[in-house]
Amino acid sequence: MLNIINKSPLSGNSLDSCLNVAAGGEILLIEDAVYAATTGNAFEKKIREAMGRFKIYALQPDIEARGLADRVIEGVSTVGYDGFVDLVVANRNCQSWL
Repeated sequence: MLNIINKSPLSGNSLDSCLNVAAGGEILLIEDAVYAATTGNAFEKKIREAMGRFKIYALQPDIEARGLADRVIEGVSTVGYDGFVDLVVANRNCQSWL
């Protein structure tokens, strides 16, 4: 399953909900959720721990738009819009966490 999160972990609980409920699969961080994929933030530890259960991706254009390209956590894969489409196609189910 592809879990898509678009809200910053600092302004909502979408990331926490996903990590607490989803059994595994892939997580794609988009829009303001890409802040969770950076070093030095309050959620870095949770992302690193989640890498044992999930493959984590962050949308590269959203990372670049926020000036975070040099702070992506090692092990988080970045994808462009074409990669976003590939992830949706590759997964039978997609869940957007609001």
